[in-house]
Amino acid sequence: MASASHRRSLRKRRTVVVTAAVAAAGVGAGLFVMNANADAVDLYHQALPAKDGWAASGSGTTGGAKADSAHTYTVSTRAQLVKALGSVSDTTPRIIKVKGTIDANTDDSGKKLSCADYAAGTGYSLASYLKAYDPATWGKKAPSGTQENAREAAEAKQKKNIVFRVPANTTIVGVPGTNAGIKGGSLQVQNVDNVIVRNLTFAATEDCFPQWDPTDGSAGEWNSNYDSVTLRGATHVWADHNTFTDAPFFDSAEKTYFGRKYQIHDGALDITNGSDLVTVERNQFTNHDKTMLIGSSDTDSTGKLRVSIHHNVWKGIVQRAPLARIGQIHLYNNFYDTTTLNGYAAKYSLDSRAKAQVVAEHNAWKLPSGAKAAKLLSGDGTGSVAGGGNLVNGTATDIVAAYNAANSKKLKTTVNWTPTLTAGLEKSAKSLPTALVTTTGAGVLS
Repeated sequence: MASASHRRSLRKRRTVVVTAAVAAAGVGAGLFVMNANADAVDLYHQALPAKDGWAASGSGTTGGAKADSAHTYTVSTRAQLVKALGSVSDTTPRIIKVKGTIDANTDDSGKKLSCADYAAGTGYSLASYLKAYDPATWGKKAPSGTQENAREAAEAKQKKNIVFRVPANTTIVGVPGTNAGIKGGSLQVQNVDNVIVRNLTFAATEDCFPQWDPTDGSAGEWNSNYDSVTLRGATHVWADHNTFTDAPFFDSAEKTYFGRKYQIHDGALDITNGSDLVTVERNQFTNHDKTMLIGSSDTDSTGKLRVSIHHNVWKGIVQRAPLARIGQIHLYNNFYDTTTLNGYAAKYSLDSRAKAQVVAEHNAWKLPSGAKAAKLLSGDGTGSVAGGGNLVNGTATDIVAAYNAANSKKLKTTVNWTPTLTAGLEKSAKSLPTALVTTTGAGVLS
């Protein structure tokens, strides 16, 4: 469904949304979209509309729109999903309809797999790992030897089961009305072009075997693998109307070892290793810590990492919404609710570093009592954030000025580019807190 302002933006993109709800309630949905001078296009064959963010650049993003019937699949189990994805080197257009929730932690027969199942036969146990690498006796050097090798072996077994490699020219869409999603899995879009991911809930992406790194920071950290969706060297990707959450197991319930949280969650949607031409729109990001990383390091690919992020809801997010490096990022018409949720307390929303060129405009923030606009941003002194029209608790606020006034490492206020692929850009953020809550995330398209 879509708000009235969303409908207007669709008209600007020369599309018409056709549903019974339009006449009944004045709001649109998404099963059939009719492009001007074209036949009706169903949800599964829909391509990214023209000028809708960076993914519309060049050839645009069509996913599996050209798939024939032999390459159109309906899947409801992990084994079916693996078969439908096929070989990552097969670029034949394909459409994968996900019906219901697929549990990635199952074997080919559908039997549930636990962390203990992955560890079986490897010699790994958490108790033995903790004993082997206790900083009091092991010191500050990286883990190595019997238990680290066993952890890596157990990790490899889980990875083989829960990581799904997505080929080029693929559309993966949740079937409306089925609570479609992937539980405990990780979609990996790596070194491929032209992928669409829509209408799915990604939940409980968890690493059974976090690695202890005593050199990470002053006190060490437990680091996990597996983003719910990871883009590595991917181009022309459209992520639309998805929901990302740690539920049902939240970070607040995690145990502490060596004085640090035993972190089993990694990113929600990370865009790294020279990924480029990506549009992330109308998703819900909730109950998560390190949510979206753009650029894997300060030396990631210059001239790439061009990402548009618009009309998303960020609620119960600690940080990285996003953390941006190097690229040209357009962040517009998003709603951030920074109220603590299920123990997830906000540190900041947007981090611009490593010379990132961010345009952040017409976004809305909801801050709880006592919170300050100066803490909405972060940076290393080399990143830029331009743009205006941002609202904090309904009041127009220069969020960059607020940050710079309180921090020594200033954000730059000019960028080296001007966004032009801006379909749907609303010049007022006033309605976003109410409009986006019911028009974003999985389960909205019908």
